[in-house]
Amino acid sequence: MFDKLFQPIKVREVEFENRILYPAMGTKFSGDDKYVTDQLIAYHLRRVEGGSRFNMVEVTSVHEPSAPIGFLSLGDDKYIEGHKKLVDELHKSGAKVGVQLWQGGFAVASDPNVRIFSPSPVPLSPEYTLPAITKEEIAEVVKAYGEAARRANEAGYDTVEFHAGHNYLPHTFLSAYFNHREDEYGGSLENRMRFLIEAIDEIRANFPEEKPVFMRVVAHDDFLENGLTIEDTIEFCKVAKDHGVDVVDVSRGNFSSSAMQYEVPPIDLPQGFNIDNAARIKEETGLITVGVGRINNAPFAEKVIDQGKVDMVVMGRAQIADPDFINKSRAGDLKHIDYCVGCDQGCLDGFADPNMPHITCLINPAVGKEREMVITPAKECKTVLVAGGGVAGMKAAQVLKDRGHNPILVEKSDELGGQFITAGKAPRKSEMMHAARFMANECREKEVDIRLNTEVSKELITEIKPDYIINAIGATPFIPPMPGADSDIVYDSHEVLNRETKPEGTTVVIGGGLIGMEVAELLAEEYGQKVTVLEMREDILMDMGTGRKPFVIENIKNFDIDIVTLAKVTEIADDKVLAEVNGEMKEFPADSVVIAVGARSRDSEFIKESAKELGIDMVTVGDAYRARRAIDAIREATLAAMYFDEEKLEEPVTI
Repeated sequence: MFDKLFQPIKVREVEFENRILYPAMGTKFSGDDKYVTDQLIAYHLRRVEGGSRFNMVEVTSVHEPSAPIGFLSLGDDKYIEGHKKLVDELHKSGAKVGVQLWQGGFAVASDPNVRIFSPSPVPLSPEYTLPAITKEEIAEVVKAYGEAARRANEAGYDTVEFHAGHNYLPHTFLSAYFNHREDEYGGSLENRMRFLIEAIDEIRANFPEEKPVFMRVVAHDDFLENGLTIEDTIEFCKVAKDHGVDVVDVSRGNFSSSAMQYEVPPIDLPQGFNIDNAARIKEETGLITVGVGRINNAPFAEKVIDQGKVDMVVMGRAQIADPDFINKSRAGDLKHIDYCVGCDQGCLDGFADPNMPHITCLINPAVGKEREMVITPAKECKTVLVAGGGVAGMKAAQVLKDRGHNPILVEKSDELGGQFITAGKAPRKSEMMHAARFMANECREKEVDIRLNTEVSKELITEIKPDYIINAIGATPFIPPMPGADSDIVYDSHEVLNRETKPEGTTVVIGGGLIGMEVAELLAEEYGQKVTVLEMREDILMDMGTGRKPFVIENIKNFDIDIVTLAKVTEIADDKVLAEVNGEMKEFPADSVVIAVGARSRDSEFIKESAKELGIDMVTVGDAYRARRAIDAIREATLAAMYFDEEKLEEPVTI
């Protein structure tokens, strides 16, 4: 099965066992340092154990004066030892290893103590303009690329990847949107690529002839006036090939515009959205080409390789979500793969959010905790009542079963999946519904005792006599106490998304967060309705991460949706909604009103009281503890199932 995908490929003197590349993705596993850590090694080793045979280590600084904390570095010999330890461990497990050589340009501004380079002056405030990088500094950085390549070889890396995309310094030289220089490094495409070619020459001169050099590029610039065209990229790649680049890794995106959506593509983008660009670059350059962009299952990867569109594929988040993805795919065991759903909550948002210590994953909360979160057999089989059949309850039941316990999963409705099923009915999010149903099937295959159409009660708890209770009954939409909230024209946001009810006529949606905008988009797109969204905060989608938000905002522009911010709703009347907007009372015509202002935990006091009365310990997880995101619910449920019998758990459950 998947003969093309699992066919070896040889580049120079290095043979890769299959056509799958585990790409360089920022993790923050180096913490407030720039060294390789045991945490990073464990993260990569887990993927190698799961079948990965070619791992590219994440963005690694080449120039120490501009190397920010929180990212790896090869800007000094002192880092070689840590990289060698990582490479040796992965080599022992049978993998080839590369490292991505990176100079971050504007991106290093995350660390105020390092130098920021730009090809041209950039006004940062009325008082200060970032000066353009000088020729002397260009030469310094070029030399640093060579030194980093030398160190990579000394550490034992099989290949290096020159990062020439995603708004980093090489990309900003190549793109006329950023590069306004008038010397030999600016103007024509030949001049704009000069810095990059000098860097490639220095890398090639310091890296063994028998080892390949990869290069990551963007196919073209999105949302940047006078930016790179695909024709520019093709011409640059031809020259780069002549200077020793062997493989081109074709991505898209930048962080200077809403094109961020293409860099870590969310669920909203179709599978393989960038493959045709890669295919054209492959055809016109003759380079071995790697395809990138939501390639998240083996059948699709096999198809694009078999069609000759690309030679290799990046499958990164697929292996974050399920570290055994490759072994399962090779064995044809596709129905047991935990597929990435493109939510971006743990990977991109986890990297971008300064309050999160490192990346994680909604599907796989063990990311970054590969050594701590190991499912171990229970010392004694215990019966655990899991209240609630949403994703938190199902995850808890699966882990309990894997450990040898006896979980009893109780769900009030006639279907497992909870709010994840509802989320999957919003525009472009069907993969979430599929993920919820996958989890339900996993519970059935593991022979979890599932009881649908069953409410948790004192009588049920008394009948089951569990040793422990995991409370995961979730949350319900919050209806604020305002005049008219109980009117016949008011609809429940979840019922609308589930297509259980259909608002008629002109509709006002109260709440411009994720749920509110999904309802608005559904009503406008599916039913052709005129929709007004009233949001009390200064902007919409403030609860949505950086990955999905640009795409959703762009899509909203295609429909008849009016958005009013700083609007505090005071009353719902028979045919209108009254709201205070910037201190002024306004009326908004409404045949229907959908309230989407958030959720509140379901009342679980009766469960707590019953458990206490019967002397049963319990813990509350996910939305039942506090209404938040699914990523929190799945993590807490996993931890509760792993550790309830080993220690007294505090809420919220964490390690």
